[in-house]
Amino acid sequence: MIFLNSLIFILGFALILWILKSAISTLVLPRGSKDFITHVVFRLMWFLFKPAISFARTYERRDRIMALYAPVSLMMLPVTWLFLALLGYMFMFWAVGIQPMSEAFLLSGSSLLTLGFAREDGILLLALIFTESVIGLGMVALLIAYLPTMYSAFSQREEAVSMLQVRAGTPPSAEEWIKRGNRNGWLGDIGEQLGIWEVWFAILEESHTSLSPLIYFRSPEPDRSWITAAGAVLDTASIMLSVVDVEFDRMKAMLSLRAGFLALIRISEVSGIQVNHDPRFPDQPISILREEFNALYSSLERENVPLKKDLDQAWRDFAGWRVNYDESLIALAAHIRAPYAPWSSDRSRRDMHVTAPG
Repeated sequence: MIFLNSLIFILGFALILWILKSAISTLVLPRGSKDFITHVVFRLMWFLFKPAISFARTYERRDRIMALYAPVSLMMLPVTWLFLALLGYMFMFWAVGIQPMSEAFLLSGSSLLTLGFAREDGILLLALIFTESVIGLGMVALLIAYLPTMYSAFSQREEAVSMLQVRAGTPPSAEEWIKRGNRNGWLGDIGEQLGIWEVWFAILEESHTSLSPLIYFRSPEPDRSWITAAGAVLDTASIMLSVVDVEFDRMKAMLSLRAGFLALIRISEVSGIQVNHDPRFPDQPISILREEFNALYSSLERENVPLKKDLDQAWRDFAGWRVNYDESLIALAAHIRAPYAPWSSDRSRRDMHVTAPG
């Protein structure tokens, strides 16, 4: 009997340590960390939301439903942690003599929620009661402190996404950005504009890996998304470097490209998405067809955009840039059910029925 009690006590204690690790990894640790409990909660919530999304007849309706997915899943995290904490302390109370299990459950619930309607005497029992109360209050306090940080990062992200429509249209596209620049006389300034996005990508990587639920928070407008904005910026940098024949700040475009594809790869890893791109092999195939590239070239030519004459070399250069972010961009667009945007989410439509968030 002593062996069984000791085993149950150790089980409850291990469960409490597991919960604390999960909460710290999700809410406190300032780096990307894959957490099992958080992953399972988001995964289970997705299966609850999936039927409603499947039966929605329009994208606007699906977007309204999906907009609730991340907030509801996030609110279920502390509920899950508190429930597991209640079980862990229930096991420990039972192991030290609070029996039957129903009595241990009442004492654990009273202590966790600081209700105080059940109490016991004895140093060990009081120590367990006090620590459980601290954990219960601490979980709530952590979430309260966590939400303003998350919404601050969300607001900063969406400010840039909203501003992009002025340059790249809605949905955003590299073709529209370059055409507007040519029509309005600031084509040569696009390199300078891309330099701003280098900072945005650096902030995006930090916030969307350390605050991983942010990945699933959708933009206020249904036709906007952080991932399609990222795709438009990266494609613009790639096309400017490979196709457009104009003087511009190439270094800022290249730095923005590198910051962007590194951010998307890192976010993919934290989201559990396997990215197989190997930078040692730049000739890997990309999702953009040569015919699509040729059509883009012709469209820019009709707008009198100054272009490089060697179309074959331009294609090779573009593919060499695009391969760095092609796979992670498309995978993330499918993962979060991004709205339509050319050369990003439109590539992932065939995968949208099988990819589950979390």
